[in-house]
Amino acid sequence: MTKISTPDEKGLAVAKALHARETTAEAWGLKLIDAGEGWAKCSMLIREDMLNGLNTAHGGMIFSLADTAFAWACNSRNVASFAQQASISFLSPAYAGETLTAEAREDGASGRTGVYTVRVTADDARVVAVFQGLSRTAGGPVIEEKEVNS
Repeated sequence: MTKISTPDEKGLAVAKALHARETTAEAWGLKLIDAGEGWAKCSMLIREDMLNGLNTAHGGMIFSLADTAFAWACNSRNVASFAQQASISFLSPAYAGETLTAEAREDGASGRTGVYTVRVTADDARVVAVFQGLSRTAGGPVIEEKEVNS
């Protein structure tokens, strides 16, 4: 059993556990890149079946990618948290064959509320979307202490 010795190691352990539990992550090919306390980074290859009627990435797919990074970031302290509010601004289209990367960062937290910004970028570093999320802790661990220290 490996002990988690830093907040970033705990954040990564929580993100790995959440990723393993999420069947959508597997269905969409969503990959965990890295995570730590208050932040997470993931990616997803845009496939033909993820396009809208205009042949660009469906906004729901982009939102889901950003929402996943947000979820992993706001749960990184191993306290169950949920989205209380979220919005997204789409800035540039994405196309089949592009890999989108979502990086969530905690802007601030107080009490049970946290504010996060997620930047979604394409392979060429252009910003595809910016997501803002407001989290609310519900309490209780995301993973059991034995999982955190294994």
